[in-house]
Amino acid sequence: MTMLAPAAGQEESGPVSGPDFRHVRHWLFDLDNTLYRADCGIFSQIERRMTDYVARFLGLPREEARLLQKALYRSHGTTMNGLMRLHGADPDDYLAYVHDIDLSALAPDPALNAVLARLPGQRTIFTNGCRHHAARILERIGAGHLFHAIWDIRTLGFVPKPDPAAYAHVAAAGLEPKTTAMFDDIAHNLAAARALGMTTVWLDTGSDFSSGAGLFEAPHYQTRDLPQFLNSIRI
Repeated sequence: MTMLAPAAGQEESGPVSGPDFRHVRHWLFDLDNTLYRADCGIFSQIERRMTDYVARFLGLPREEARLLQKALYRSHGTTMNGLMRLHGADPDDYLAYVHDIDLSALAPDPALNAVLARLPGQRTIFTNGCRHHAARILERIGAGHLFHAIWDIRTLGFVPKPDPAAYAHVAAAGLEPKTTAMFDDIAHNLAAARALGMTTVWLDTGSDFSSGAGLFEAPHYQTRDLPQFLNSIRI
């Protein structure tokens, strides 16, 4: 496991051992399947509506639409990006449709919210979804007040992670990569962040498609329990 030294003059708080995050002052968190449990069924609703949208928009049988939706995701980073580039889809129409979901399965996570609140510096959502969806999620989990900004797909100019161009917004926003940590459930999304010099943490949800094993340099850390990991770090 990679261990990083604290910046000069910083005092240590929290655990006296464990991953050293005393250099971090900017915290980038993915949203879906990262700030809530991947097995709660929220993202499966989104995936179904993605397939439904592809079927409706292109006039395809649902099974054919499902296969195309997965292919677009693999080749263009997101289904929406593929539909925009290849078929001229309206991103606002797409985002409104796929995020029209039931969030009743979500509830505040006191353990997560408590540890997020004690992280020093700025906390930002960095998502390929839309701002409205992110705000709804944060409200349901009781964490809206804990984040300073939401960088959504519009903020990124409709260029999604893992395209390196999406990470240019980090520098444009004045965030220094060497003092930034990024958390994501898709390991491939962390490759460009690590290349820039960020500390990277993969939230392993047990999904084969999210690991990207062997395709790039591994994230610095991985965990299956975000609150537990954040409680273990030195800050």
